[in-house]
Amino acid sequence: MSRIITIIIFHLFFAVTLSAQTGVDTVVTPVADTLLQKDTTAKADSLQQLMMKDSVSRVPRKDNSWRWSPDISFSLQNLQWQLMKRHPYFGFAKAPATYHSDIRTVKGKEYLFYLLVLILLGYAILKRAFPKYFSDLFRLFFRTTLKQRQIKEQLMQTPLPSMLLNGFFVITGGLYSVFLLQHYRLEISGGFWAQFAWCCIGLSAIYLVKFLGLKFAGWLFNMMEAANNYIFIVFVVNKMLALLLLPFIILLAFTTGSVYDMAFILSLCLAGGFLTYRIILTFAGIRNQVKVNPFHFFLYLCAFEIAPLLLLYKGLLLFFKITA
Repeated sequence: MSRIITIIIFHLFFAVTLSAQTGVDTVVTPVADTLLQKDTTAKADSLQQLMMKDSVSRVPRKDNSWRWSPDISFSLQNLQWQLMKRHPYFGFAKAPATYHSDIRTVKGKEYLFYLLVLILLGYAILKRAFPKYFSDLFRLFFRTTLKQRQIKEQLMQTPLPSMLLNGFFVITGGLYSVFLLQHYRLEISGGFWAQFAWCCIGLSAIYLVKFLGLKFAGWLFNMMEAANNYIFIVFVVNKMLALLLLPFIILLAFTTGSVYDMAFILSLCLAGGFLTYRIILTFAGIRNQVKVNPFHFFLYLCAFEIAPLLLLYKGLLLFFKITA
């Protein structure tokens, strides 16, 4: 019992002693909590700033320049043009941009293009104006029928389309002759139009002299029918040659290289074949009316067909040498 009392008194004394201590204990000094300080990482929300700057959220300004009318005459195209002028990405309402540059001059074959267009247009007009003449011409040239004499008489009784097609042959043949001169580098001074004019005049003079000479020979030897048949065959072949040379003339005008060479060779073969065919038809037609020896006919060809061409070729060579 005395022990218990002694322990209680000791504890009470020790508790009073502890509460009476006034010294500052550095160990138990409270330290400020850094976790309770203001968070410096929290920044202003940039998304909210962007949302505040977004012009879409603002009230749009009033545009009094729109034009609208319930009238039917107010077309939808007008409304579409107003929408295009207010497009935010395309400046339809602004003045058009202008760019200044040097004028590009091109020296091409425009003259050939327009000349060929006129030639084809002339052929189309003739074909449209005289369809029966063209039909009879092709039937007589490509087919031998029982009515061949009747078709021949019908062609001879229509002088207007015959004369116009003869002029068409002169123009087409003159243009083809210009291409021949350019191919062999025999060019006349004065340019393309001078060459074309001289070639047309030369062809006209050749066949006019031939026509008058055959008429005079037929009257002189009292063989007008044979002379007329010969003249008819010559000019029919010339007309067909003019029509069939048109595709080759276009190729010679606008192609180069192997295509040009092929067109040039085929055109020469076509012209040579037509001349040979004309000689055969002429001999067959004349032999039925006049008893002529083939050798005499050959002499006639050499004198009136081949010799004038050779003389013309020689004259052109001398003329070009003089002008050069």
